[in-house]
Amino acid sequence: MSQIMLPAYQGVVAKIPAIVTPSFSCGPSTVADIDGNIYNTVLIGTQCWMASNLRVTKYNNGTLIPLDNSGGSGGDGSTETWTARTSGARTVYAHNNSNLTIYGYLYNWYAATDTRKICPSGWGIPIDAEWLTLTNFIGTNPGTKLKKNSTLWSTNTGTDNYGFSALPGGYRDVDGGFTNIGGTAFFWSANESEVRPPLNRAWNRLMYNYSGSVGRTNTSYNDKSVGASLRCLRD
Repeated sequence: MSQIMLPAYQGVVAKIPAIVTPSFSCGPSTVADIDGNIYNTVLIGTQCWMASNLRVTKYNNGTLIPLDNSGGSGGDGSTETWTARTSGARTVYAHNNSNLTIYGYLYNWYAATDTRKICPSGWGIPIDAEWLTLTNFIGTNPGTKLKKNSTLWSTNTGTDNYGFSALPGGYRDVDGGFTNIGGTAFFWSANESEVRPPLNRAWNRLMYNYSGSVGRTNTSYNDKSVGASLRCLRD
């Protein structure tokens, strides 16, 4: 029986097409949290910000962030448990899910800074100096230019020049009560504002319906138990 000789292909290496992961480009690119919520992003100066408030229910390791729905729609009733919390928690303004859809969750400072991380990988809660970088880049009337042009503001003075689209989600106060929806956007910073004990306050940023400024306070508004909105900043 004759043998059929197959030609030898020496030195030929099969090439497998490389899988290319698209690089992140702030603005066109979006980011997802562990729950699968999708956030648009916006480049302001050299900083890449989420363009809406965080609404995640879990830390990055999958641990649930406790939801506090105590106190009734006012938040400060006889069943209120928010004030006593000294670890991470989230709440919804007036416990009304329509507010969650528009404004995201309100988180205490402990949730914002938990070591299990609340922002997606590669993102973090901005420190005070990073908020300052943002407002310094914008210059005059940063609050006006960061607020969304929306009738959700009780006095609509926003021009949203940069797509940050801040909305007046209000906050949950130190007594557990919900206050100032329509009038104030309240955002946590990731660092404390005190250098000596009891260390129960942290920096924040506030935008108001009646003003073009961005506030920064060191009063009871800074108590770590306050429930505030969160924005993530790309590392």
